[in-house]
Amino acid sequence: MNRTPLPHPGAPAAHALTAPKRRRTGRVVLTVLAVVVALAFLVPVLWLIASTFRSSTETFANSSSMNWHMLWPAHWTLENLRSAVDNGFLRNLANSVIVAAVTVVLGIAISAMAAFALAVVDFPGRRIVFGLVVLSFLVPFEAIAIPLAHTFSDWGLTNNFPALVLPGLGNGLAIFTLRQFFLGIPPELAEAARVDGAGWPRIFLRIYLPLTRPALIGTGLVLFLFQWQAYLWPILVTTSDDKDVAPVAIAKTFAAFSSDYGRVFAETAVLAVIPAVILLGLQRYFVASVASTGSKN
Repeated sequence: MNRTPLPHPGAPAAHALTAPKRRRTGRVVLTVLAVVVALAFLVPVLWLIASTFRSSTETFANSSSMNWHMLWPAHWTLENLRSAVDNGFLRNLANSVIVAAVTVVLGIAISAMAAFALAVVDFPGRRIVFGLVVLSFLVPFEAIAIPLAHTFSDWGLTNNFPALVLPGLGNGLAIFTLRQFFLGIPPELAEAARVDGAGWPRIFLRIYLPLTRPALIGTGLVLFLFQWQAYLWPILVTTSDDKDVAPVAIAKTFAAFSSDYGRVFAETAVLAVIPAVILLGLQRYFVASVASTGSKN
């Protein structure tokens, strides 16, 4: 005769007590890992910022070992920033701001109209066009940069701002992001507007655009970062110093004055801080736009 042992009366209570402990332990471990990973990313950035405010002779003085002197200058100075300003970096920074701002404004307008057509308007070949849009951002830009630069040269689009701006317009990833967001809007809104006599332009401007602010801001961030960190394309289509954007100017500074690391670090820190501040202020919109890309077919 088989006898099934009775469970110990204290076992469920003990399990109930240990489960929260395991969850707390897991949270502590994840928190520690997150802090370690964050420090691994932050330490180089903090060292870069600290190097901006230390003299060139002290730049690598405490970099042989990990200590707090790496992240805190012994003698604070603004000479690196003054050197950057005196050598025209503000002009290059202004070029980057102009190119990025124009790309964001025009790029959002063009991408939003294309995304609206692909998401709402039923026309022949829509799936093929959407497939080409997806393919456009799967192909690395570096793979087509040189042939595209030859085309721009044949058209006379070199050494000017249109040459820097045009490749950022109609960005495939921007169109894809906005199209996915538009698909999340109930189609009944457009159908009701059509019944009331509204045309596609009015539906786009009065219904869809006001509902897609997070996606528009996220798309703007994508376009801004695309242009802000651009290096290869500006090198290919500009040769005059007065048209150089900030990344190109930094590269030329490093090549011409390889010993002036303080100035290079100062320019790099300024170039990195600006998008970081913008992204921190608008990150919730960026996350919302990214989250929407996988929600619809």
